Amino acid sequence: MAKKKQESIVQPPYAFDVPWEELLEDKSFIKVFLSDVLENYVLKQRWYGGKASKLKYIELQEYFRIQQKDEVYYGLLLEVNFEEAFYQHYFLPIAFVSDESFAMKDRILPLSIKGQEGFIIDAVNLEAFRKLVFERIVHAEPNDTTRVSYHKSTDFSETAYVSSRFMGLEQSNTSIIINDTSVIKFFRRIYANKNPDYEMSQFLSERKGYKNTPSYQGSLSITDSENVNITIALMQELVPNQGDAWDYMLKELHKVFGNLEYKKINVNNLPKTEMFQRLAIKDVPPEIIDWVGLSIFLKLQALAKRTAEMHVALGDEFEDTSFTPTHFNGDYEVWLKNRLLYQFQNRLNTVENNLHRLEGLASDLANEFLERKNEIRKRFVNFDWTKLKGERIRVHGDYHLGQVLVKDDDFYLLDFEGEPESTIRDRKVKQPPLKDVAGMFRSFHYAIYATIFSNGKDYPYAQEDLFKAGEILYRYFIGVFLGTYVDLIQENNLNIGYSQERIFILEYCMLEKAVYELGYEMNSRPMWAVIPLEGIMSIINESN
Repeated sequence: MAKKKQESIVQPPYAFDVPWEELLEDKSFIKVFLSDVLENYVLKQRWYGGKASKLKYIELQEYFRIQQKDEVYYGLLLEVNFEEAFYQHYFLPIAFVSDESFAMKDRILPLSIKGQEGFIIDAVNLEAFRKLVFERIVHAEPNDTTRVSYHKSTDFSETAYVSSRFMGLEQSNTSIIINDTSVIKFFRRIYANKNPDYEMSQFLSERKGYKNTPSYQGSLSITDSENVNITIALMQELVPNQGDAWDYMLKELHKVFGNLEYKKINVNNLPKTEMFQRLAIKDVPPEIIDWVGLSIFLKLQALAKRTAEMHVALGDEFEDTSFTPTHFNGDYEVWLKNRLLYQFQNRLNTVENNLHRLEGLASDLANEFLERKNEIRKRFVNFDWTKLKGERIRVHGDYHLGQVLVKDDDFYLLDFEGEPESTIRDRKVKQPPLKDVAGMFRSFHYAIYATIFSNGKDYPYAQEDLFKAGEILYRYFIGVFLGTYVDLIQENNLNIGYSQERIFILEYCMLEKAVYELGYEMNSRPMWAVIPLEGIMSIINESN
């Protein structure tokens, strides 16, 4: 089969007697390009999300020009088809360069066009391409309705291009820093709809004036052959920062656990608090403040404030129906249960098939997870929308410490794309705001356990005692966050339900998130599966 495929393709050296501007109309070029050449290239890219599946073939769904005067690049929309009978779409911009030094990093195909030797490369590696996209956004006409459409925020002042560089290693997108003041994020995995990151960024910063997210500056989108708008790139302000909140939290927690020895603390004597008990800092016992310090609690209050302000902005819309708040109903309940029961079954299968890879506490918890599967499944089924009075709004959807930048004593929230496993439609479903809060609480839990796993040998305590201290700390983190968050939400009249409803939704969403995390850990680093498993069992045990 593979041999036959090769015979139908032009053999190297590849030469085409058409100008670059017409190359994509040459059927023999398309055959060559979509052959093993492109497959081998795509498989090696960090942004390619199909590594766990078997690639069948790649189709060129459509292409468009990204150009300025005589300078022409092509944007390709690729459909990657898999043996498992599903597909994904990717964006790949290409350029033709004759200078070999330009092609050293990311050459896709050597070829000759009209006698000119050169290479096709990923255009993002070319500064001229990055400059062109930036300038097209900066000089975009208002109400641009052409097929390839550039948009500039009314709040963004025109500025000249000076320089650009890659932001760093990313998984699913490619971000370019422009002039050290802006970031253009090229979406690699694309969807037949507006990207939620673009929608949310524009809505929050341009329409609602929310200051604690990078301000929206512009975008690039195309209208495909089926008249669907697809977001290709998003341009935002570059926020100077000291790194993300995950790294900040790990450093702080290392000090906190180091303090156990330094302050000669007996873990069994630490005062406890109830889960989801709302706390002001004055409610935190002096023994806890002495152990942990005041600074981290003040930071948690600041993060809670920014989170609440984001939700208030997202819930304060009565014209744009994609953002107007709504209530719980039967359709939402059916959607939620179907989604979660499917995901839960998937995780059960993963744990059963990989049980042999676990040992110690991870193995014990995994066996308990399997033994109590019906109890956990019942928790997902026990969602009765008629008992819930709160509102649903558009939410961040994948909210955790890694999605938050630390700037001095403040926080900036970013990356509104939603959960990578979810469909684009699911990411836009309105959810209880507490879904984001639950995601952040799971992130606190992760940070505490990651600190113990990574640095446990530095603390002269049994792992069991470190886990005990961590669980106590976790509840104070949640309490202080909730104290600030709920007060601010209620002051601004966003309805997140009464106390019992809030606790129900938090537990439900934290259980959902922990089950979601379990899949990643079982596939990537099984010994860390103890973190979501501990989270699942503590939620189940807490509410019994």
